[in-house]
Amino acid sequence: MQVLAIPGIPRIVPGDDLSAIVINSMEAAEVPVSDGDILVVAQKIVSKAEGRYVDLSTVTPSARATELASAADKDPRVVELILSESSEILRCAPGVIVVAHRLGHVLANAGIDASNVEPGPDGQERVLLLPVDPNAASAAMRERFEAHFQRRIGVIISDSIGRAWRMGTVGTALGVAGPPAVFDQIGTGDLFDRPLRTTVSAFADQVASAAVLVMGEAAEGLPVVKVGGLDWDPVTSDGTLLLRPREKDLFR
Repeated sequence: MQVLAIPGIPRIVPGDDLSAIVINSMEAAEVPVSDGDILVVAQKIVSKAEGRYVDLSTVTPSARATELASAADKDPRVVELILSESSEILRCAPGVIVVAHRLGHVLANAGIDASNVEPGPDGQERVLLLPVDPNAASAAMRERFEAHFQRRIGVIISDSIGRAWRMGTVGTALGVAGPPAVFDQIGTGDLFDRPLRTTVSAFADQVASAAVLVMGEAAEGLPVVKVGGLDWDPVTSDGTLLLRPREKDLFR
């Protein structure tokens, strides 16, 4: 397995052709491309290319947002955006509001973030929302990459998300196109030929986590990573398979 950051990705602005930028950066750096390579793209640059910025001065908090903001010690304008991006508020505590996002992910603050988000043209305070449809964005990029490089390529859009049972965040797949989101091993034998009964590996999340180790979380400026050397067969399903159904969610 090889995990390689793609150098030379410029700052992304709304309307940028992200696929073309990645292709040009890979060719400028003479990055080899092989069948089975997976390109992991940070959610933040996908959101920037889609123009998912919100100028906080344009947001008017509702009474509900003001109430939650007081409990969470957050900017009421950000909380209003959290409400607008969420289908359900699950928990509220100082510093965090855990929600079911409109895309189905359970995460803190609806994924809304101000880190590595530049001010607006006139110095406006802005935040960034998640991409409109990460699975569709992954599929569109995959089509472009495969057509250009004439190779079997996967695409994962990643974000760093916390987990209910553990401290800290890990790289997680928001969108997947090409490789399987999950690898079902139920029924296969272990070392002693006992059949596995519950083992379903989150393949796309594991790839995203490996990529984020190289991508970094702060000022590294490496939002695209190529992961090679893995064995996978293309599938038509996407990252929705990673979402735990509500009836199986022990925390709701």
